[in-house]
Amino acid sequence: MQNLTIMDDGIRLSAILERPGANRSPLVIVLHGFTSSKDKSHTVAACEAMRQAGFATLRLDLYGHGESGGAFKDHTLYKWISNTLSVMDYVRSLDFVTDIYLSGHSQGGLTAALVGGMAPDLVKGLILRAPAFMIPRCAREGSMLGFSFDPLRVPDEMQIIKGLTLSGHYVRTAQTIHAEEAIDRFPGQVLLIHGDADDLVPVEDSKAAAKRYRNCSLAVIPGETHHFDRFPEKMKVIIRDWLTAQKRAE
Repeated sequence: MQNLTIMDDGIRLSAILERPGANRSPLVIVLHGFTSSKDKSHTVAACEAMRQAGFATLRLDLYGHGESGGAFKDHTLYKWISNTLSVMDYVRSLDFVTDIYLSGHSQGGLTAALVGGMAPDLVKGLILRAPAFMIPRCAREGSMLGFSFDPLRVPDEMQIIKGLTLSGHYVRTAQTIHAEEAIDRFPGQVLLIHGDADDLVPVEDSKAAAKRYRNCSLAVIPGETHHFDRFPEKMKVIIRDWLTAQKRAE
């Protein structure tokens, strides 16, 4: 395990790099979700499954979260995208890395999908866990996290869950994003994992995305929640088996 500090436009990003062995290998960049961190148990479990399949992992805290710089209030999807692109640049400088995969949970899953669409020449595959494809749609409709607002007159601040505050710029930037365009631009292999007991992100959005992606496998886990805390071993088996199949196909 190697603790890293990666810089993005003056912001310090805290990351952990772990390898399955000393040989060259593909690497998965792993992004957490909204209000979460790189050390969340289901994120750590997903990384363990990736390494069991022979993939290195680099999990990081994104802007305004965990041990990274920036205030939570000021984070936006644009900033998370910028963070991810900077981490990709770092990973591309590592001699042992053969291919780069992106993975993310919830808002991190949306971010991974967006970056995959931006850089399909650099990203070999995507592993998206309960990706929050609905965030841009909700921002345009004026309803997010139980907070309703006029989408044409976005408030400067919003009080949201857990007593946290978001800047209106979070909504303004989200309104400009269209995940469908990113999906259409990505030709590589995609694994979508979603629990059918997810009460935060609609499983129907993952089903729709799976049909839209050109090369996608969808795994719906019965009874699983948004945070994969009921059947984490099932999630791990799905990830491990899919990545093992990717290596065999090379």
